[in-house]
Amino acid sequence: MSTATTTPQQQGALVTGTGVYLDHLAVVCQDLQQGVTWLESVLGVRATPGGQHPRMATHNALLRLGEGLYLEVIAPQADVPPPAQPRWFALDNLQPGSLPHLAMWVLRNEGAPGIAARVEQASEALGPVQTMSRGERQWQITIPSDGSIPVDGAGPALIEWQAGPAHPAQTLPEQGLSLQRLRIGHPQPERLQRLADSLQWRYAQAGPEIVFVQTPSPSVSAEIMTPSGLRVLPGRG
Repeated sequence: MSTATTTPQQQGALVTGTGVYLDHLAVVCQDLQQGVTWLESVLGVRATPGGQHPRMATHNALLRLGEGLYLEVIAPQADVPPPAQPRWFALDNLQPGSLPHLAMWVLRNEGAPGIAARVEQASEALGPVQTMSRGERQWQITIPSDGSIPVDGAGPALIEWQAGPAHPAQTLPEQGLSLQRLRIGHPQPERLQRLADSLQWRYAQAGPEIVFVQTPSPSVSAEIMTPSGLRVLPGRG
């Protein structure tokens, strides 16, 4: 099994300089309360209610992983009409009875060039840039037209926050969580490394270790330090 490891990625204070940074991770589930309960059983802390995403008919809850980094658990919102397009993060493809799992990592674009130019220079297709909102927050994010996760289920979304409220991680309570290691698997991990390079993903000397590893099928998992010690947030089984 071959492994390619990057240098550690920035984790602490929110970066506002030009570049691309790790922004957040997403756990997907069929029911939000089920997801929040599952996440609490893994990490030992309970996620803070987030809000609704009207265009996607989804809602979420959030946990802080640092000033510029957070974890969300996201699910379809059953009490509203379905969206006009497939939901993001492959939520419409969840099988009945499937467990919540880590499914997505999201990179944040800061400054010039803008998100559209970053997408053009990407070595892999990330999907069209769409404008989304939750409450007063607005952002642009890449979403494949079929709602899938890029690079066969192992790739990132790219997000660019619009002017307005503070970054979500800056408004969440500190609960003693920090991302230590993000493991991203794919049969061809070099594709992920090329994608990171093409986006000019900036790394810093302190922060979680980001690992691209060869696996039989695409997968994402994370090691998170909690008040009770190191815990592993698994990807799909």
